[in-house]
Amino acid sequence: MQLTGQTKLSGDHMSTSKANNPSLWSRVKSEAKKKFDVYPSAYANAWAAKEYKKRGGTWSGADNRVKKKSSKGK
Repeated sequence: MQLTGQTKLSGDHMSTSKANNPSLWSRVKSEAKKKFDVYPSAYANAWAAKEYKKRGGTWSGADNRVKKKSSKGK
């Protein structure tokens, strides 16, 4: 699993997001590999994405964020 790679959606559709600063993403990803025993993992990728954004990195492409369900209408 790669964070900058492809995320499987329903059906055969693939959604991609790409780091706008590949060198920064590569450095952060290398740090994640050293920091976590298992890479790739959900924890390692979440940490890497958060660290990348903290250092000023941005993403382009599709918005892959999980949509929150509204509690209204119950």
